[in-house]
Amino acid sequence: MERVIITGAASMIGAALVEECLKNHVEVLALVRKASAHRDRLPQSDLLTVRDCSLEELAFLTDVEGYDVFYHLAWGHTAKESRDNPVLQEKNIRYTLDAVELARRAGCRCFIGAGSQAEYGPVEGIISPDTKVHPQIAYGIAKYAAGKLSRKLCDSYRMTHVWARVFSVYGRNDNADTMLDYAIKQFIKGEAAYFSAAAQPWDYLHEKDAGKIFYLLGEKCEASKIYCVASGESRPLKEFIKELQDAFGEGAECKFAESEAGGSVYGLQADVAELVQDIRYKPQISFAEGIADMIAHKRGEYDEEGKPVDSYVQ
Repeated sequence: MERVIITGAASMIGAALVEECLKNHVEVLALVRKASAHRDRLPQSDLLTVRDCSLEELAFLTDVEGYDVFYHLAWGHTAKESRDNPVLQEKNIRYTLDAVELARRAGCRCFIGAGSQAEYGPVEGIISPDTKVHPQIAYGIAKYAAGKLSRKLCDSYRMTHVWARVFSVYGRNDNADTMLDYAIKQFIKGEAAYFSAAAQPWDYLHEKDAGKIFYLLGEKCEASKIYCVASGESRPLKEFIKELQDAFGEGAECKFAESEAGGSVYGLQADVAELVQDIRYKPQISFAEGIADMIAHKRGEYDEEGKPVDSYVQ
């Protein structure tokens, strides 16, 4: 793998993937929204070309050729209020197919798309690539449709298609108002963070491990497949929250709701055996290490009132 194209290159996983590609001397064409607030996540490098290109513009990009792998990480309308909007999510299916067409024009041998655990819907027990899908919200439905249709289009072009269903990724570039971001923000303000009983099993994968995994999917995969992208090590969510509390130290207070008796406990338990076997890599960054790094950066990202400041402490 010598030259790659990445949509959503300034996203959390995208930035980690760019870093991994550059580390391995792979030339990168990073496609980024002109209005993206995260362009500064991308480093300066002779191997990196950053180009303004929104999802709507993918269909009209023609002057690219000689690339090996296409990573499609961009996805529109991911805010909480938009995730269950069928009209907005349907557009992402078209954009994914536009990305496949661009990959074909660029001469890519492989198309790698970022799917989601939301494609499965609520599952009690371990989730594998073969687990029956039953998405409940428009976001998950659109991800599933985009994966199926892009696979058919790639097959018609004899292009390898990898659909990587991402579980719960965290790190210094975590999105605002995720559970971890919320808790750290509360701690910085000196206020308690409130949670459900948090009994469900969970799986956290650090952003750098996610970037490494996506890099290796492009480097090593030769057959079209679906993978679960996760750490493969799950435990009750409450344990992760308590570990976050201990890592933050003084001023961190967590309050949990009472557990409800009976009923199913749905969570995230991923089977990554096939992924580890095919790319010959197992996630290396522990939650303890990853959350310590995240806290250090978030302490600089928010002021004493919990309001965001411009940039991370370097």
